Amino acid sequence: MKDLVCRPSNGFGLLELMVALVAFSLLVALAVPAYTGMVDRARVAGAIGDIGSLAVEIDRFSVNNNDRLPATLSELPIEIPLDPWGNEYQYLNIRTAGSGNGAFRKDGNLNPLNSDFDLYSMGSDGETAGPLSAGKSRDDIVRANNGAFLGLGEDY
Repeated sequence: MKDLVCRPSNGFGLLELMVALVAFSLLVALAVPAYTGMVDRARVAGAIGDIGSLAVEIDRFSVNNNDRLPATLSELPIEIPLDPWGNEYQYLNIRTAGSGNGAFRKDGNLNPLNSDFDLYSMGSDGETAGPLSAGKSRDDIVRANNGAFLGLGEDY
């Protein structure tokens, strides 16, 4: 009769394993969207910083060259970075492009964003359209009001 004594098991039962799996799944379901949101915000902040630095370099170029803006970003004496999504920053010298050029960035009322130069990133989708009200332009990071605004197109 001594052999019929109950001994406690040392492993996990199926119920404990299922509870642990559900808890882990909930943590992952909450953490992954938060992480990707942080990564997206960091990329936008990086693009804003790059555009601000490039605008300073363009202004420095203008001061050193009798108020002439560069025709392209490659004229600047620095290495031009790619945006956080791996695309080139877009630049247009408005002064030399002429008033009939349709490539100017425009706000929702189709007014040009700048009077000196346009400088922007096409954002995460790598696509853009002229007015910021267009769907392709909502994620663009733009310089507007001649540098008074740097940020997402949808925030302008």
